[in-house]
Amino acid sequence: MTSPTRKGIFSKTSTLLLDGPFLFKICADQVIRRCVSGQEAFDILKACHSGPTGGHYGANYTAKKVFDSGFYWPTIYKDAHDFVTRCDICQRQGKISQRDEMPQNSIQVCEIFDMWGIDFMGPFPSSRGEQYITLSVDYLTKGLKPKALPHQRCPRFVCKFLKSLFSRFGAPRAIISDRGTHFCNDQFTKVMLKYGVTHRLSTAYHPQTSGQVEVSNRGLKRILERTVGENRASWSDKLDDALWAFRTAYKTPIGCTSK
Repeated sequence: MTSPTRKGIFSKTSTLLLDGPFLFKICADQVIRRCVSGQEAFDILKACHSGPTGGHYGANYTAKKVFDSGFYWPTIYKDAHDFVTRCDICQRQGKISQRDEMPQNSIQVCEIFDMWGIDFMGPFPSSRGEQYITLSVDYLTKGLKPKALPHQRCPRFVCKFLKSLFSRFGAPRAIISDRGTHFCNDQFTKVMLKYGVTHRLSTAYHPQTSGQVEVSNRGLKRILERTVGENRASWSDKLDDALWAFRTAYKTPIGCTSK
């Protein structure tokens, strides 16, 4: 070997560690990941993309899920792209074009759990008596807290859901919602006054105000569409897995997952 070739090999091997039968690599982010190849790499890629908690995300997000799982191989991005293009469910379902996406306005958030967005999804086919999903999204961490509900327009269910969130995460400074009757009623107003939370309303002609919760709605709905089988009424059984897939996916605005 020539001198430059030897130096190139030694520079690469300096980031590799051998522990018994396993080879590990110190990646650029200083995280030690196990090197895999062949069928094992394919099985890991399949689990991170189309497994119960995969979510059928795109090539980049799927590759980041593999990195978060602690595995590495040199052609991971290329293999992820090839795998996604061959995924039958992803090709049948397609994706929303950028033209149809909900635009967002940046909202300044000072601390975690300062600003929440709340909205409803549905109606879905009745599953174990549930027809709607109510979602609460933290604007800073992009964390999603869903709850399946039997009725959309019952203020009692909405207030009970909010109280459970307040007892776990604390009361936020403000909550953003649309002008639906399930959010604009006396019972909801009393809960907001009791906990000292400011209730902000988005206008019908300016939906960007609650754009973050709309984007989260679309992401969770897309995962459910691709993971629920022919029996559409089983969506409530797949909700926890879809939530797991959403939380472990890479979020571009915060540069990490919301987990």
